[in-house]
Amino acid sequence: MSSKLPLPCYPERRRSRAVKVGKVVLGGDNPVRVQSMITCDTMDTQACIRESFDLAAAGSEIVRITAPTVKEARNLEAIRDGLQAGGCHVPLVADIHFKPDAALESAKWVDKVRVNPGNYADSKKFVVREYSDEQYVAEIGRIREKFAPLVELCRARGVALRIGTNHGSLSDRIMNRYGDTPLGMVESALEFARIARELDYHDFVFSMKASNPKVMIAAYRLLVARLAAEGPDWNYPIHLGVTEAGDGEDGRIKSAVGIGSLLADGIGDTIRVSLTEDSVHEIPVARDLVALLAGKGEGWGGAADFSPDPFSYTRRASEKLTIQGVALGGEEVPRVVVTRKHYDAVAHKLSVLGDFQPELVYEDLPVVEIDPRDGQAVAALKARAEACLVTVKDGLDLTVIAAFRLLAGKMGARHPILLKDSLDPRPDGQTPFLGTLLGASARLGSLLCDGIGDAVLLRTEEAAGQTLRLSYNILQAAGARIFKTDYVACPSCGRTLFNLQETTARIKVATEHLKGVKIAIMGCIVNGPGEMADADFGYVGGAPGKVNLYVGKQAVKFNIPEAEAVERLVDLIKEHGRWVEAKERAEV
Repeated sequence: MSSKLPLPCYPERRRSRAVKVGKVVLGGDNPVRVQSMITCDTMDTQACIRESFDLAAAGSEIVRITAPTVKEARNLEAIRDGLQAGGCHVPLVADIHFKPDAALESAKWVDKVRVNPGNYADSKKFVVREYSDEQYVAEIGRIREKFAPLVELCRARGVALRIGTNHGSLSDRIMNRYGDTPLGMVESALEFARIARELDYHDFVFSMKASNPKVMIAAYRLLVARLAAEGPDWNYPIHLGVTEAGDGEDGRIKSAVGIGSLLADGIGDTIRVSLTEDSVHEIPVARDLVALLAGKGEGWGGAADFSPDPFSYTRRASEKLTIQGVALGGEEVPRVVVTRKHYDAVAHKLSVLGDFQPELVYEDLPVVEIDPRDGQAVAALKARAEACLVTVKDGLDLTVIAAFRLLAGKMGARHPILLKDSLDPRPDGQTPFLGTLLGASARLGSLLCDGIGDAVLLRTEEAAGQTLRLSYNILQAAGARIFKTDYVACPSCGRTLFNLQETTARIKVATEHLKGVKIAIMGCIVNGPGEMADADFGYVGGAPGKVNLYVGKQAVKFNIPEAEAVERLVDLIKEHGRWVEAKERAEV
């Protein structure tokens, strides 16, 4: 696939056409826009107005509101009028799932409508069915019949659209033809885009959201490459987001890995960071990511030297080495390397660091450091009789991502690679921890999701404990090394059927010692089963005050009273042999 499609990596920012959303313009020469979504009930007009005001004041340039039925869609008029009466003219986006009639009503009152191709005209039943070519064409005709009225209304009123595919809600038809894959996500969106273009409507943007950063990155790259291959007039803006990223450091790291990787590649015209927190907390993270990475071409290393397939995850091959008693390379998990200074700072408390252990000390490593542009150095390395650990030399006029992509491309397989989060060995001491977290997560995470990296060295943070924690958490977020419980948690919206923040906290208290178990916490059924595709267990709002429990995609317990649901989740984990007691886990 990669040999037939343009490389989705730009020396500067990808050039897209301009699309107006109210008074805000996406794409073109405009900066990357930051947006978020309110979490209150759409029928609570005053709460929606207050939360929208708060988001706008925090720096959200666009505000999204869920409209699950026509009733909520009609109330968007009152919310809009209340905001404008208060002097707030932030553009509003209606978030639509399942209900074309709600979309048509919403388009009367908002500046943009977001539709999900996976459930706008299709139902999600996880049913395996074979479609003949004739049946497939007939299905496209049915979709056109449902989607065309919205397109025509939006064109008439000057309303924008977001064709927003979610990994968790691909239709059975797409799943049957393409599988649960980035390709399926892209094809689902392109079907809707072709209908819009046939109706001479072009005021739309794309998104390809997933809770797994690897899937999300691959889907966006594939989309951008497909758009470029279609022709120059397919240059529609791109909305970036990692959906269901969770909360705290984990949510910020996962968002930085996914969104930051793509910004570094020059992809993205607007972003939303989805955290299981009050939505105003999303804005500083989003703004910092844009400031750090947008339009800077960090990932550009030259097409000829970009070795990994950018459209799928394949770990770069290398030989296994044993250094100081620690195995790395080959099939081994990426190792955590620290500086001597950081090691000395924690050496006295290794016994209490648990899973956050320093595994190798940088200054003690037999590592070869080279400039990947130095042909003689690369040739000498390739000619070595035995495999060795290799890294990029400090002080080069290259960005981190570009440098290590060049190294992997020039060097080929065999030698394991040590990744660095910076080619400047000195922490500046001025960058807040959030900035360090976002920068290191985006750079190391991007390379790890490319399949590059057998060990990681983080040097931009002065505090040794935070350095260790961040190193391991980046590895986990990138899916390169699992050492703790992994949570997929949605950020809440007006559809949510329980308090996500409180519930997530309770579930974490009960389960955070379960190393390697993945638990999804979803406020409603819209994306729940699908986003739990690679989760072991799921906790999903089924009705007000009621919870459904899942094993993978399969609901196994229904309508459990919310007061009992966490305990029943623990019981379910025990039934499937994945439970250990916290004390027992600590002794292992």
